[in-house]
Amino acid sequence: MTRWLRWNAHLRYAIRKGYRWVRLRVPRRVWLAIVIPVFLLSVGSVGYRWIEGEPWTYFDGFYMTAITITTIGYGETHPLSNAGRLFTVVLAYSGIFTLAYFASELVRSVVTGELRQVIGRQWVDEQLASLGGHLIVCGYGRMGKIVCSELERQKRRFVLVERSAEALKDAAYQYGLPLVGDATNDELLRKAGVDRAKALVTVVGSDADNLYITLSARLLNPKLLIVARAEEEDAETKLRKVGANKVISPYLAGAHRAVQAVLRPAVLHFMEMATRPEFLDLQIEEVRVATGSALAGRSLGQSQIHRDLGVVVVGVVRPNGELLYNPPSDVVIEAEAVLIALGQRRHLDRLEKLATCEPG
Repeated sequence: MTRWLRWNAHLRYAIRKGYRWVRLRVPRRVWLAIVIPVFLLSVGSVGYRWIEGEPWTYFDGFYMTAITITTIGYGETHPLSNAGRLFTVVLAYSGIFTLAYFASELVRSVVTGELRQVIGRQWVDEQLASLGGHLIVCGYGRMGKIVCSELERQKRRFVLVERSAEALKDAAYQYGLPLVGDATNDELLRKAGVDRAKALVTVVGSDADNLYITLSARLLNPKLLIVARAEEEDAETKLRKVGANKVISPYLAGAHRAVQAVLRPAVLHFMEMATRPEFLDLQIEEVRVATGSALAGRSLGQSQIHRDLGVVVVGVVRPNGELLYNPPSDVVIEAEAVLIALGQRRHLDRLEKLATCEPG
């Protein structure tokens, strides 16, 4: 008896602790269909022991309950009294209705996709907890879809945050994780891994939302690279003040591209092709020089990047943010500097490996 009371106390404690967790992740109908059979097994295990006494054990009661509520009916484990048989009848009818309810809810969950959604949400939560160095895209409108498609094409891991669950139904990405919720909420940004992310792109349709998302993300991660969309002209200044590293205006960018397409069509075509990963003949890439790299501390002329790799360094971004266009050969490559290099993909890959490897 003492052992049963202790076990029952542990069970009630676990139920109290886990009830809130279960309800948040499992639909109520499915939750009831799981709990009721467990409850009947517990009641039956104890009931037979209390009603019949010796030689019945709790395991005998558990076994008898299991074969009764599943309507298998192998026979009585031990001879039953009239009270025990009445208890068996109650368990049998309870088991019939419980199994029917369980089967109907299981079919309903599979058909309606509820079970798949629950498993999918848990899988997404596990993936989000393990992400690091990824990108976060806030907003899945026309611009957000283009951003996600480009990241998917370049095989970059990203988290897509969208307020509308309906809009995410068609967001099937191999490298992207969908997350339904309001990106202006700090908890949702933390769930998306903003503290571990490499960059955040906010392209929500409202300037006010983009402003709030930028401010929240900057406070949560001071080192985060933030690119924000601006609709109005005065929004760019505000976004930069709250922490945006780069502000993109679709109308302004589109107007500039239209002018370049008329005045410098060949230059625009070259730049578009050089920034596409599938164009292997010539590409522009950023290469960060790691501390301890063979390139760190040497000048461009001494490194022989152009002679040995066939790569042209068209710019250098120093660690303090200073940008040097067409740097001369005597410019020293500092650790943590970024080289803007032009060359074939295989040569750029060799440069990147050289920039990240230890000497020798």
